[in-house]
Amino acid sequence: MKIIILGAGQVGSSVLGSLASEANDIVMVDSQPGLLKDLQDRFDIGTVQGNAAHPTVLQRAGAAEADMLIAVTSDDETNMLACSIADVLFKVPRKIARVRALEYFTYPGMFSPEAIPIDVVISPERIITQFIERLLEYPGASQVLDFAEGRVRLVSVSAREGGPLVGHEIRELHQHMPNVHARITAIFRKGKAIVPNGRTIIEDGDEVFFLASAEEIKDVMGELRKTEKPYKRLIFAGGGHIGKRVALALESRYQVKVIEKDRKRAKKIASELANTVVLAGDASDKELLLNENIENTDVFCAITNDDEANILSAMLAKRLGARRVISLINKSAYADIVDNAQVDLVISPHQATIGALLRYVRRGDIVQVYSLRHGASEAIEAVAHGRPGFSKVVGLPLGKIKIPPGVVMGALVRGEEVIQVHHDTVIEEGDHVIMFLIDKKLIPAVEQIFQGEGEDRP
Repeated sequence: MKIIILGAGQVGSSVLGSLASEANDIVMVDSQPGLLKDLQDRFDIGTVQGNAAHPTVLQRAGAAEADMLIAVTSDDETNMLACSIADVLFKVPRKIARVRALEYFTYPGMFSPEAIPIDVVISPERIITQFIERLLEYPGASQVLDFAEGRVRLVSVSAREGGPLVGHEIRELHQHMPNVHARITAIFRKGKAIVPNGRTIIEDGDEVFFLASAEEIKDVMGELRKTEKPYKRLIFAGGGHIGKRVALALESRYQVKVIEKDRKRAKKIASELANTVVLAGDASDKELLLNENIENTDVFCAITNDDEANILSAMLAKRLGARRVISLINKSAYADIVDNAQVDLVISPHQATIGALLRYVRRGDIVQVYSLRHGASEAIEAVAHGRPGFSKVVGLPLGKIKIPPGVVMGALVRGEEVIQVHHDTVIEEGDHVIMFLIDKKLIPAVEQIFQGEGEDRP
């Protein structure tokens, strides 16, 4: 597949890192030669220097032959204009753009063939808002990700002593909860991946990934750690695009406060939020946090555009007694070194954006992709197609499908029904199969299985 990526910043370079190893022909476009040279030294790609929205620049990048254009520059308008030009002048089949400003989403039909021809609009703010909403819904979870339109969710949780399953074999989960269809798909112990089976023993401190229906999640989490009280009091450091959007989404259900450093911005968002207390000040100001009863705060979430400020304010909030602290971090190097004892959870908008992009790049009928553990692992929802005898999956029990080691079949969704998978579970046409890939290097093998090669097509 020939792909043009516009914007060599953190998102663009992260997308490139995810796609460059998958036999794609990629051209990167950016106005800064230094960024392009660095990427060209690291990856086997083409580069074009120039304004991403200029027709001549897109022409030099090979837009006339491109299968896909991914516009992820830092400027919304540049991304939108580039997609329009790619459509009108070069007929690029698929155009994906990152659009951050909330205001663009208040006009239905704006992103359509008749208006701005963008096939897929990626909004990091919307993704992060949904991510935070899910975390608040299940206290103690590190990730809660939707599959099959929310009928199944992948949950990551740190196992803690006191949970009934900790120190016991996984198979005991279904002895404790015989009617639950949840499945533990992966365990990471001290950073090392473990493909679990029924005899695997859960240890204190394990990062456990499991798939379950929304109704079952809290019960399964209760097996892995002591049940936590619901969250009520929230403080968000940062009133930018993300802070404002999160506050709007949550202020009717929680007690929400937003701390914004820019007094003018604080005044503006205060007028747009009905039930949120907006404070003009510095979230790393100890006296301010103490005055706002940080010790009684359930969740402190630092979501400014400054990684260093987010880390420091989250660490301070934790030290002052906040129950759980979350920090938004853009730079992957920072995300890797932050101490979990000082910051409970790190959110990467780039990884969230990449996951949203990957579902449109994967081969086969892939309807959902999540990039996990800083891009090292993936969770995928794929649709099975074909007839028995003409498909590599349809009509076959799981035990006879050539599933690579390190790929865990987590659940199967057939219509409205969520089916717990076993070695003798037979996959039917149209089934949604949800898998956990311990290593993203396994992606090509999974794609090949679900491409339906040999299928009897008309």
